[in-house]
Amino acid sequence: MAATHRATVRWQRTGDDFDIKTFRREHVIEYEGGERVRASAAPDYSGDPSCVDPEQGLTGSLSSCHMLTFLAIASLRGYVVDAYEDEAEAELGKNDRGRSFVAKITLRPQVRFGGAKRPDAEAFAALHRKAHENCFIANSVRSEVVIEPRISAV
Repeated sequence: MAATHRATVRWQRTGDDFDIKTFRREHVIEYEGGERVRASAAPDYSGDPSCVDPEQGLTGSLSSCHMLTFLAIASLRGYVVDAYEDEAEAELGKNDRGRSFVAKITLRPQVRFGGAKRPDAEAFAALHRKAHENCFIANSVRSEVVIEPRISAV
């Protein structure tokens, strides 16, 4: 049986009106286990910049999934990863029907390895390629996903 993952999104009108220009976009996303995230529309769409917007959430989800898949593969191949940091970025564009969408997500994972076994550049790229091919989120989106991995110095 396939795993099921749930999130509950809660929003409530707080003002007297419901005008497209003024209604509040802030809401809460609650995940199984109790984690709560303050969310809103992107600032360009009248959202609160102190909250996570959906495009940031997608970017973070993809980056997190890629990292977790990478760590699993690295471990299985006998590498020790000491640190992993990704400065992921999403770009909006227009699809062939003129609709806005997340056109490209670039991951820039920087990885620091420990232990005696270290991947050379080819093995490092292969780890990221395999992680991308097996990332559940990457396999779920139509956006172009670019991986620009970097190895950290010790």
